[in-house]
Amino acid sequence: MSIYYLFQDAKKCIGCRACEVQCSSNKALSAVPKLCQIMTVGPKFVGSLPRAAYTFMPCFHCENPWCVAACPTGAMQKRDRDGIVFVDPELCVGCKTCMSACPWGAPQWNEEVGKVVKCDFCKDRVDQGLPPACVTVCPTDCLHFGKADQVRPVRRERYAKAMAGIE
Repeated sequence: MSIYYLFQDAKKCIGCRACEVQCSSNKALSAVPKLCQIMTVGPKFVGSLPRAAYTFMPCFHCENPWCVAACPTGAMQKRDRDGIVFVDPELCVGCKTCMSACPWGAPQWNEEVGKVVKCDFCKDRVDQGLPPACVTVCPTDCLHFGKADQVRPVRRERYAKAMAGIE
């Protein structure tokens, strides 16, 4: 696993897709491919009111990434120092094997360049001590990024407040 953790507080997400737009802008991509996606669940009725939930789906930067194992050219790589999985565009030949191997659909086809792209936690920003671009624009502050040991207390606090009826 990556030493970094990106999680969404789904109760705060309003489905605005600002994260998707910022990601595409930061990576200079068109509307498709989407390196992170907001998946809409529902609507379902709660009482007499329709409600939808929104789930943030980035790459999970797996401990043993299938996309890396499947890549015949070594373009799909995992950084030893922090576990971030990324694509080296110089080595990618566009065979899409990594796309077939990933059960989460994280690698995406970039038709404009004929190569695969994927969420890399904005590794250039992470290397500067900054969070991924998607996290910086969330208007409800539902996305949280950091080292796993730093993010876990945020999740615990949110859970405790919910159980106490504070949130």
